[in-house]
Order: sequence, then structure tokens, then C-alpha cells
Amino acid sequence: MIEDLIRKNRSCRRFYQDHNVNLKTLKNLVNLARFSASAANLQPLKYILSCNTQKNAQIFSCLAWAGYLKDWSGPKEGERPAAYIITLGDTDISKNFECDHGIANQSILLGAREIGLAGCMIGAINRENLADILNIPPRFKVLLALAIGKPKEEVVIETAETDDNIKYWRDNKNIHHVPKRSLSNIVLSCY
Repeated sequence: MIEDLIRKNRSCRRFYQDHNVNLKTLKNLVNLARFSASAANLQPLKYILSCNTQKNAQIFSCLAWAGYLKDWSGPKEGERPAAYIITLGDTDISKNFECDHGIANQSILLGAREIGLAGCMIGAINRENLADILNIPPRFKVLLALAIGKPKEEVVIETAETDDNIKYWRDNKNIHHVPKRSLSNIVLSCY
């Protein structure tokens, strides 16, 4: 059921780094994005795929992880993603990418969960360094990085106790807790 898949699709920040994710798998995931909705059907998104250990280390150096976890600088060696999908906007096709990249990346992540992988959608990127590392031509805008791999952490959803208590956190067993606002707090009106 789709609800189960969505509930399982939490941002995963620790992985079994040695679990191989190959290019065929990454291409299959991006193919899901290709089928996703696109504003005016312009399809301005392009992707760079990496499952190369050395390239992954370079990509990792350009990313910031888990802003709410102030005492954690990201996954340690051995717990880093086995692969990345970098989402780019082609400015020759469009100057505004609206919500295309969110829709496409959610499709990719749902597909990853369905095959036992997980991911993290990362927007905190040193875009200039990443563009240099990946030789990205100036016409492409770096939009998001998806970290992909076999999940090594447990993530649980819970209801936020108050409307301003939405910061995710980890307990002493390293379980990642994600508070979500209640349905009654997000539905403003019913007619």
C-alpha cells in the first residue's frame, strides 16, 4: 500500500557503505523520475549518477548533513552512501524548476524504498565545489543531491507534541525520531 511505502521513506543518513548500488539500479530509479509530473511537461531535469567510491568521497565533501543534529557532522566512514544521484536543472529548457525536482526526487526515493534501499534528499550543498568536481557546465543549476544506499538506521515517526516541536533527534540507542504535526494541525478548513 502506498501509505506503508511513504511511512518507510524517511530521510536516512547512515548506510551500509559496502553494500553495492550499481549504475543499473540508479538508472532504474531515475527512470521513475522521468515518468513523474513536470510543470508544462518541460522536463528540464538532468541527473549525474555516481556509485564510484572515489567520486562519492568527493561528492560527500560538498554536502551538509542533518542540521538539527548539531553534534553530528554526518555519517562516518563505513556508514556513508554507496551512491548519489545529483539533480540538475537545465536552464536552456527552463529558468524556473518549480516543484519538478521535489516530485522527481520523491519518486526516486519511493522506488529506492521499494527495493530495500533508502536515501536522503540533501539541499545543503556547496554547489560551486560540486560543479567543479563533477565538471558541470554553467547552464546546469545544481538543485539537489540524493544520497542512496542500504539503510543502517532505524527511523520512527511520532506525533509532534506541540506545533513548534518538529526537530528530529536521536535517542541513546541511535534511533532517529521524526516528529510530524498532527493531521488536525495541517488541515485548515473542510467544506
